[in-house]
Amino acid sequence: MPYCYRHPNRETFVSCSECGRPICAECMTPAPVGQRCPEHSGKPQGARRVSAGMRRGTFEGTGALVTKTLIAVNVVVYVITAAQGAGFNSPGGSLYFRWVLYGPLVASGDWWRLITSAFLHASLLHIAFNMYFLWFVGSAVEAALGRGRFLLIYFVSALAGSAGALVHTPNAPVVGASGAIFGILGAALVLERQRNYVLGGSAAALIVINLILSFTLNNISIGGHIGGLIGGAAATLGLSRFGRGHAAYGRAGALGTATILLVGVVSVAIALLSVRGYS
Repeated sequence: MPYCYRHPNRETFVSCSECGRPICAECMTPAPVGQRCPEHSGKPQGARRVSAGMRRGTFEGTGALVTKTLIAVNVVVYVITAAQGAGFNSPGGSLYFRWVLYGPLVASGDWWRLITSAFLHASLLHIAFNMYFLWFVGSAVEAALGRGRFLLIYFVSALAGSAGALVHTPNAPVVGASGAIFGILGAALVLERQRNYVLGGSAAALIVINLILSFTLNNISIGGHIGGLIGGAAATLGLSRFGRGHAAYGRAGALGTATILLVGVVSVAIALLSVRGYS
Protein backbone atom coordinates (compact mmCIF):
# COMPACT_ATOMS: atom_id res chain seq x y z
CA MET A 1 0.00 0.00 0.00
CA PRO A 2 1.57 3.35 -1.01
CA TYR A 3 1.72 6.19 1.52
CA CYS A 4 1.72 9.94 0.94
CA TYR A 5 5.31 11.16 0.65
CA ARG A 6 4.52 14.16 2.88
CA HIS A 7 2.33 12.28 5.35
CA PRO A 8 3.82 8.77 5.75
CA ASN A 9 0.89 7.60 7.91
CA ARG A 10 -1.73 8.22 5.21
CA GLU A 11 -2.49 5.51 2.67
CA THR A 12 -3.33 6.63 -0.85
CA PHE A 13 -3.92 5.28 -4.34
CA VAL A 14 -3.31 8.65 -6.05
CA SER A 15 0.04 9.69 -7.53
CA CYS A 16 1.27 13.02 -8.85
CA SER A 17 0.85 13.11 -12.62
CA GLU A 18 4.16 14.98 -12.94
CA CYS A 19 6.64 13.06 -10.73
CA GLY A 20 4.72 9.93 -9.74
CA ARG A 21 4.96 10.45 -5.97
CA PRO A 22 2.00 9.15 -3.93
CA ILE A 23 -0.10 12.00 -2.49
CA CYS A 24 -3.04 12.17 -0.08
CA ALA A 25 -6.15 14.32 -0.43
CA GLU A 26 -4.59 17.22 1.47
CA CYS A 27 -1.59 17.32 -0.90
CA MET A 28 -3.55 17.03 -4.17
CA THR A 29 -3.98 19.90 -6.60
CA PRO A 30 -6.20 19.28 -9.65
CA ALA A 31 -4.33 19.51 -12.96
CA PRO A 32 -5.47 19.31 -16.60
CA VAL A 33 -4.47 15.64 -16.39
CA GLY A 34 -4.76 13.96 -12.98
CA GLN A 35 -3.55 15.42 -9.69
CA ARG A 36 -0.27 17.11 -8.81
CA CYS A 37 1.83 17.24 -5.64
CA PRO A 38 2.59 20.59 -3.94
CA GLU A 39 6.03 20.90 -5.60
CA HIS A 40 4.52 20.55 -9.09
CA SER A 41 1.24 22.37 -8.52
CA GLY A 42 2.66 25.74 -9.49
CA LYS A 43 1.55 27.26 -6.19
CA PRO A 44 4.00 29.04 -3.83
CA GLN A 45 5.01 26.77 -0.96
CA GLY A 46 6.23 29.37 1.53
CA ALA A 47 9.62 30.69 2.60
CA ARG A 48 10.85 27.34 3.86
CA ARG A 49 10.44 25.66 0.46
CA VAL A 50 12.04 28.61 -1.35
CA SER A 51 15.06 28.63 0.97
CA ALA A 52 15.53 24.86 0.81
CA GLY A 53 16.62 25.09 -2.82
CA MET A 54 18.96 28.00 -2.04
CA ARG A 55 20.79 26.07 0.69
CA ARG A 56 21.88 23.56 -1.92
CA GLY A 57 23.85 26.21 -3.79
CA THR A 58 25.64 27.43 -0.66
CA PHE A 59 27.38 25.71 2.18
CA GLU A 60 25.00 26.89 4.86
CA GLY A 61 22.29 25.38 7.02
CA THR A 62 21.94 21.72 7.97
CA GLY A 63 21.10 20.34 4.53
CA ALA A 64 23.26 17.72 2.78
CA LEU A 65 24.81 16.62 6.08
CA VAL A 66 26.18 13.34 4.70
CA THR A 67 27.71 15.04 1.66
CA LYS A 68 29.40 17.63 3.87
CA THR A 69 30.68 14.91 6.20
CA LEU A 70 32.11 12.90 3.30
CA ILE A 71 33.85 15.99 1.95
CA ALA A 72 35.27 16.77 5.40
CA VAL A 73 36.60 13.22 5.84
CA ASN A 74 38.23 13.30 2.39
CA VAL A 75 39.89 16.64 3.13
CA VAL A 76 41.16 15.53 6.54
CA VAL A 77 42.62 12.32 5.09
CA TYR A 78 44.24 14.31 2.27
CA VAL A 79 45.87 16.74 4.71
CA ILE A 80 47.23 13.80 6.73
CA THR A 81 48.68 12.07 3.67
CA ALA A 82 50.13 15.36 2.40
CA ALA A 83 51.81 15.92 5.78
CA GLN A 84 53.16 12.36 5.84
CA GLY A 85 54.26 12.57 2.22
CA ALA A 86 56.13 15.23 0.26
CA GLY A 87 53.48 17.95 0.26
CA PHE A 88 50.06 18.76 -1.12
CA ASN A 89 50.88 17.63 -4.64
CA SER A 90 52.71 14.50 -3.54
CA PRO A 91 50.82 12.79 -0.70
CA GLY A 92 52.21 9.59 0.76
CA GLY A 93 53.25 8.11 4.05
CA SER A 94 52.01 5.15 6.05
CA LEU A 95 48.29 5.96 5.78
CA TYR A 96 48.44 6.43 2.03
CA PHE A 97 50.30 3.18 1.39
CA ARG A 98 48.09 1.24 3.77
CA TRP A 99 44.88 2.47 2.10
CA VAL A 100 45.75 2.67 -1.62
CA LEU A 101 43.98 0.20 -3.93
CA TYR A 102 46.56 -2.20 -5.34
CA GLY A 103 45.62 -5.60 -6.74
CA PRO A 104 48.44 -7.76 -5.35
CA LEU A 105 47.91 -6.37 -1.83
CA VAL A 106 44.15 -6.93 -2.06
CA ALA A 107 44.89 -10.51 -3.15
CA SER A 108 47.09 -10.99 -0.09
CA GLY A 109 44.20 -10.11 2.24
CA ASP A 110 44.03 -6.28 2.38
CA TRP A 111 40.30 -6.23 1.53
CA TRP A 112 39.75 -2.87 3.27
CA ARG A 113 41.52 -1.13 0.41
CA LEU A 114 38.35 -1.57 -1.66
CA ILE A 115 36.79 1.18 0.51
CA THR A 116 39.68 3.16 1.98
CA SER A 117 41.14 4.00 -1.43
CA ALA A 118 38.01 6.09 -2.09
CA PHE A 119 39.21 8.54 0.60
CA LEU A 120 42.68 9.06 -0.89
CA HIS A 121 43.67 11.54 -3.59
CA ALA A 122 46.83 11.98 -5.64
CA SER A 123 47.11 15.77 -5.86
CA LEU A 124 45.52 19.06 -4.87
CA LEU A 125 43.79 19.36 -8.25
CA HIS A 126 42.50 15.78 -7.92
CA ILE A 127 40.79 16.32 -4.58
CA ALA A 128 39.59 19.82 -5.49
CA PHE A 129 37.79 18.56 -8.61
CA ASN A 130 36.35 15.49 -6.88
CA MET A 131 35.09 17.40 -3.84
CA TYR A 132 33.52 20.13 -5.96
CA PHE A 133 31.75 17.51 -8.04
CA LEU A 134 30.72 15.55 -4.95
CA TRP A 135 29.11 18.68 -3.53
CA PHE A 136 27.46 19.63 -6.82
CA VAL A 137 25.93 16.20 -7.43
CA GLY A 138 25.81 14.72 -3.94
CA SER A 139 23.91 17.52 -2.22
CA ALA A 140 21.10 17.29 -4.78
CA VAL A 141 20.89 13.50 -4.75
CA GLU A 142 21.05 13.35 -0.94
CA ALA A 143 18.15 15.81 -0.72
CA ALA A 144 16.10 13.56 -3.00
CA LEU A 145 17.00 10.15 -1.55
CA GLY A 146 17.55 11.01 2.11
CA ARG A 147 20.70 10.53 4.15
CA GLY A 148 20.50 6.77 4.73
CA ARG A 149 19.86 5.75 1.12
CA PHE A 150 22.40 8.24 -0.17
CA LEU A 151 25.12 6.91 2.14
CA LEU A 152 24.40 3.29 1.20
CA ILE A 153 24.56 4.08 -2.52
CA TYR A 154 27.78 6.04 -2.03
CA PHE A 155 29.55 3.14 -0.34
CA VAL A 156 28.33 0.40 -2.70
CA SER A 157 29.34 2.65 -5.60
CA ALA A 158 32.82 2.97 -4.07
CA LEU A 159 33.00 -0.84 -3.90
CA ALA A 160 31.78 -1.15 -7.49
CA GLY A 161 34.33 1.46 -8.58
CA SER A 162 37.14 -0.47 -6.89
CA ALA A 163 35.96 -3.66 -8.60
CA GLY A 164 35.95 -1.92 -11.98
CA ALA A 165 39.42 -0.50 -11.39
CA LEU A 166 40.81 -3.93 -10.50
CA VAL A 167 39.20 -5.51 -13.56
CA HIS A 168 40.74 -2.85 -15.81
CA THR A 169 44.16 -2.39 -14.16
CA PRO A 170 44.68 -4.95 -11.37
CA ASN A 171 48.40 -4.24 -10.98
CA ALA A 172 48.23 -0.41 -10.91
CA PRO A 173 47.67 1.65 -7.74
CA VAL A 174 44.35 3.53 -7.76
CA VAL A 175 43.04 6.26 -5.45
CA GLY A 176 40.13 8.70 -5.48
CA ALA A 177 36.44 9.15 -4.73
CA SER A 178 35.49 9.31 -8.40
CA GLY A 179 34.06 5.78 -8.48
CA ALA A 180 31.63 6.65 -5.68
CA ILE A 181 30.85 10.02 -7.30
CA PHE A 182 30.10 8.32 -10.63
CA GLY A 183 27.76 6.05 -8.67
CA ILE A 184 25.91 9.12 -7.38
CA LEU A 185 25.72 10.34 -10.98
CA GLY A 186 24.19 6.98 -11.89
CA ALA A 187 21.64 7.45 -9.10
CA ALA A 188 20.85 10.92 -10.45
CA LEU A 189 20.30 9.47 -13.92
CA VAL A 190 17.78 6.94 -12.57
CA LEU A 191 15.99 9.65 -10.58
CA GLU A 192 15.76 11.90 -13.63
CA ARG A 193 14.42 9.03 -15.72
CA GLN A 194 11.68 8.84 -13.07
CA ARG A 195 10.96 12.56 -13.59
CA ASN A 196 12.70 13.73 -10.44
CA TYR A 197 15.07 16.25 -12.03
CA VAL A 198 17.65 16.48 -9.27
CA LEU A 199 20.26 17.95 -11.62
CA GLY A 200 17.84 19.91 -13.78
CA GLY A 201 17.73 17.17 -16.40
CA SER A 202 21.50 17.27 -17.00
CA ALA A 203 22.51 13.91 -15.47
CA ALA A 204 22.87 12.08 -18.80
CA ALA A 205 24.90 14.92 -20.34
CA LEU A 206 27.21 15.07 -17.31
CA ILE A 207 27.80 11.32 -17.51
CA VAL A 208 28.66 11.48 -21.22
CA ILE A 209 31.04 14.43 -20.74
CA ASN A 210 32.82 12.80 -17.83
CA LEU A 211 33.12 9.46 -19.62
CA ILE A 212 34.69 11.24 -22.61
CA LEU A 213 37.16 12.90 -20.24
CA SER A 214 37.86 9.52 -18.63
CA PHE A 215 38.85 8.02 -21.98
CA THR A 216 40.87 11.02 -23.21
CA LEU A 217 42.81 12.22 -20.15
CA ASN A 218 45.84 10.45 -18.72
CA ASN A 219 46.02 8.80 -15.28
CA ILE A 220 42.24 8.31 -15.08
CA SER A 221 40.76 5.06 -13.76
CA ILE A 222 38.35 4.22 -16.57
CA GLY A 223 37.32 0.98 -14.89
CA GLY A 224 36.69 2.76 -11.59
CA HIS A 225 34.42 5.31 -13.23
CA ILE A 226 32.41 2.77 -15.20
CA GLY A 227 32.17 0.36 -12.28
CA GLY A 228 30.94 3.07 -9.92
CA LEU A 229 28.41 4.30 -12.47
CA ILE A 230 26.95 0.82 -12.96
CA GLY A 231 26.88 0.13 -9.21
CA GLY A 232 25.12 3.38 -8.31
CA ALA A 233 22.54 3.04 -11.08
CA ALA A 234 21.82 -0.60 -10.20
CA ALA A 235 21.38 0.16 -6.49
CA THR A 236 19.00 3.04 -7.26
CA LEU A 237 17.00 0.90 -9.68
CA GLY A 238 16.61 -1.60 -6.87
CA LEU A 239 15.22 1.11 -4.60
CA SER A 240 12.56 1.80 -7.24
CA ARG A 241 11.78 -1.94 -7.45
CA PHE A 242 13.06 -1.76 -11.04
CA GLY A 243 10.50 0.75 -12.24
CA ARG A 244 7.49 -0.40 -10.24
CA GLY A 245 7.94 2.41 -7.71
CA HIS A 246 10.05 5.50 -7.18
CA ALA A 247 13.59 5.39 -5.78
CA ALA A 248 13.15 8.51 -3.65
CA TYR A 249 9.74 7.93 -2.10
CA GLY A 250 8.13 5.22 -0.05
CA ARG A 251 9.81 2.33 1.71
CA ALA A 252 12.89 0.70 0.23
CA GLY A 253 11.36 -2.70 0.89
CA ALA A 254 13.05 -6.09 0.79
CA LEU A 255 13.88 -5.84 -2.92
CA GLY A 256 15.53 -2.43 -2.60
CA THR A 257 17.59 -3.46 0.41
CA ALA A 258 18.54 -6.78 -1.17
CA THR A 259 19.63 -5.07 -4.40
CA ILE A 260 21.95 -2.67 -2.57
CA LEU A 261 23.48 -5.54 -0.60
CA LEU A 262 23.80 -7.60 -3.78
CA VAL A 263 25.64 -4.79 -5.58
CA GLY A 264 28.10 -4.61 -2.69
CA VAL A 265 28.62 -8.37 -2.48
CA VAL A 266 29.01 -8.79 -6.25
CA SER A 267 31.46 -5.88 -6.35
CA VAL A 268 33.65 -7.46 -3.68
CA ALA A 269 33.46 -10.84 -5.42
CA ILE A 270 34.48 -9.35 -8.79
CA ALA A 271 37.34 -7.46 -7.15
CA LEU A 272 38.70 -10.55 -5.46
CA LEU A 273 38.36 -12.67 -8.59
CA SER A 274 40.18 -10.01 -10.60
CA VAL A 275 43.28 -10.23 -8.39
CA ARG A 276 43.19 -13.97 -7.72
CA GLY A 277 46.35 -14.64 -9.71
CA TYR A 278 48.40 -11.94 -7.94
CA SER A 279 48.51 -13.50 -4.47
